[in-house]
Amino acid sequence: MKPGDRWARKKKSLAGACLAHALHDGYTDALYAFMPVWQAEFGLSYAALAIIRALYYGTMGGLQIPADRALRGLSPRAALILSTVLASAGLLIMAAPFGFAGLCVGLVVAGIGSSIQHPCGSMLVTASYGAASRHPLGIYNFSGDLGKAALPALVAVLLPLLAWQPVLGLMAALGLALSVALVPLAPATPIARTAATGAASGQGRGGFGILTTIGALDTATRMGYLLFLPFLIHGQGGDTATVGLALALLFVGGAFGKATCSRLGERLGVVGSVMATEAATAVLIAATLVTPLTPTLILLPLLGIVLNGTSSVLYGAVPELSDGDTGRAFAVFYTSVIGSGGLAPILYGAIADHSSQTVGMLASAATAALIVPLVLTLRPHLGRRPSAAPEPA
Repeated sequence: MKPGDRWARKKKSLAGACLAHALHDGYTDALYAFMPVWQAEFGLSYAALAIIRALYYGTMGGLQIPADRALRGLSPRAALILSTVLASAGLLIMAAPFGFAGLCVGLVVAGIGSSIQHPCGSMLVTASYGAASRHPLGIYNFSGDLGKAALPALVAVLLPLLAWQPVLGLMAALGLALSVALVPLAPATPIARTAATGAASGQGRGGFGILTTIGALDTATRMGYLLFLPFLIHGQGGDTATVGLALALLFVGGAFGKATCSRLGERLGVVGSVMATEAATAVLIAATLVTPLTPTLILLPLLGIVLNGTSSVLYGAVPELSDGDTGRAFAVFYTSVIGSGGLAPILYGAIADHSSQTVGMLASAATAALIVPLVLTLRPHLGRRPSAAPEPA
């Protein structure tokens, strides 16, 4: 195959993985916009809403490993299309006139669909780019943020104009259209489960567990700070519109960080870049506790860069430390970070309930600081990355 053809194939694979990631992450965050509507429609308590969220979020996180194991014989095209069709079907079930039971069943079906996408998309990018996959994985990671920004905003615009069922139907139609768009982009043949990453044999043994722990702690820091940020802005004199602005500034910075920090990882290495971003995260979280409202708003984009950017560096290191089955490694890693994202707000909330909001936020900053010495233990497990990628299997 000519070099130009290989490059075009890589770009198509990356585009297909990114489109699927943007849609599924957009589905995940867009569901939050429906929560107030469902609360009024079905008379739900806040605890019941938390259970509703868990039906989707828990299914998506808990089935990452089983989905990867069950579908490893499928081609990326078949797996990504199956994932997207299932998620869209879940939305259609939720939109159908089946009442509260249909809503719950639809959330579970959509969660099953989204559980397939993460390990499949990550493995596709890794297999396509080989040893040069770190930055493409950062782009893949960033694409999820684009979906998180676009679909919830679209739902927020449509809900005042349409009933919630037609809005879900439109979201499902978008997913079905994307399924068709994936046909020319994703490869139609199965890919090797062990991607060429340039790591020496056995190099990842032990290091992957450390990386997964760091990923969970990094996610816990992010979710903990997001839990308290609206209350911090209100405490500094901001109104509801200012809270929305603060979140937007943090998310814009986070999207930029995910797109750029993978390059930082290539220049400084995993250990150096994670130490830099986590130390900056801890310092900036603490700084927002003592600054007035306007300086806090100025700091939030910078905080977003380091708060979210670390994840791109960590995702990019998964193939190098997988020690064999890269697809399963991604499934384990995603299970860990999704589980941490679900449990961390409960833990930090309990800390704040028994002390204060400030202590809860300092606990999230301390979690980021804890990663700095922990990432040093990864150094023996990381090899030097080659400058050129071998031809992927």
